[in-house]
Amino acid sequence: MVITAVTLAENRTAIHNISWQTFKAMLADMGDNRSSRLAYDNGVVEIMAPHMPHESSNRLIDNFVIFMCEELGLEVRSAGSLTLTRDDLHKGAEPDSSFYIKNESLVRNKIDIDLNILPPPDLVLEVEYSSPKIDKLFLYAAMGIPEFWRYNGSLLRVYILQNQQYSEVELSQIFAPVPVKDIPRFIHQSREIGQISVNRNFRAWVRKAIAQP
Repeated sequence: MVITAVTLAENRTAIHNISWQTFKAMLADMGDNRSSRLAYDNGVVEIMAPHMPHESSNRLIDNFVIFMCEELGLEVRSAGSLTLTRDDLHKGAEPDSSFYIKNESLVRNKIDIDLNILPPPDLVLEVEYSSPKIDKLFLYAAMGIPEFWRYNGSLLRVYILQNQQYSEVELSQIFAPVPVKDIPRFIHQSREIGQISVNRNFRAWVRKAIAQP
């Protein structure tokens, strides 16, 4: 059975009763040269096709993460929509954005990321203007992602992995003391003053947050 949800920001399609082997074959057949993102859990494949509002929000937050790393003196490897698969768990995902920060040195010179050998990204982001077809909180917790951000067009929620499940928190463990849950106001501001101007404002805001005692 195929179920599709359509918004102005994205299309989400769920395909049920799919084996893990079929999902892996789908990834191989579809290749990397695509904008759609796939996830798999418990026999369900979610295919998400982003539109402009979705991608614009994703790119802005991706940039903001890089800026915060620069201002805090953190090295980072941005992994984008890296395909994350765990054969032992029969789970897979392609987040909107992903980042190696604490474990950046372990993947700095790696071309392929094998989660059977290397740790998962330290942070993943999902932009969800529509309801996901797969429970991403459960999925990413099972895959051991330490920090998970969800942006729904108005709110940014931050989750930290504790005892193999996520707890929503006010401050990111990676970027404290910067109050990252305030990021949505800069996304909205970008539509009024433009991306370059909002980038300047964001950097100034981060520096002020870091400087406060």
